Amino acid sequence: MTSQQAERARQEMAFCEALLAKGGLSVLTETFRDHPQPKVWEHYPPGDVFDPASGAQWYYHCHPAAEGSAEHGHFHCFLRPQGKDGPVHHLVAIGVDAHGRPLRLFTVNRWVVGDDWLDAEGTIALLARFDMQMPRPSYLVNRWLTAMVAAYETEIAELIRRRDVRLAAHVGPQGIATSDDRSLEVTSELALAGN
Repeated sequence: MTSQQAERARQEMAFCEALLAKGGLSVLTETFRDHPQPKVWEHYPPGDVFDPASGAQWYYHCHPAAEGSAEHGHFHCFLRPQGKDGPVHHLVAIGVDAHGRPLRLFTVNRWVVGDDWLDAEGTIALLARFDMQMPRPSYLVNRWLTAMVAAYETEIAELIRRRDVRLAAHVGPQGIATSDDRSLEVTSELALAGN
């Protein structure tokens, strides 16, 4: 990704945010449009969002509020290169505050999302394919997520490489595979500017 492409993606993010704000909305209010009382651990929208043309998929969920944490929840972004019934690969999670402002990018251990394992370079090769062009739950949310992944593609690629290094170095309880070790959840993360 060139610096010009990354800048265009940041402009698209800003455009989506500004257009939503004109209506008093945010990426979260649009994600929860049909679910005014979101519950922790639930996927929003139910059933996730999947684009059959690109194989991109995402859902949002939140955890119980942690004291002192500004993070409301996060968007988990995936790619299914062989279609809806094929393997699913986690690309990145985007943590946001209660107003939908991005706070951090992070990767997770396999047990967290139950995806199909793909090494760093294989996963990185999928980043450019994350292109969500679906009308629901909101075209603007879908375009915002696409722009987020594009704008931070270089940083996400580095997080994925760090994920593999961390997993390779991890020593967990004997008899438990690293991918199943629940003591290792977040494998790499990056706080976003201003947070």
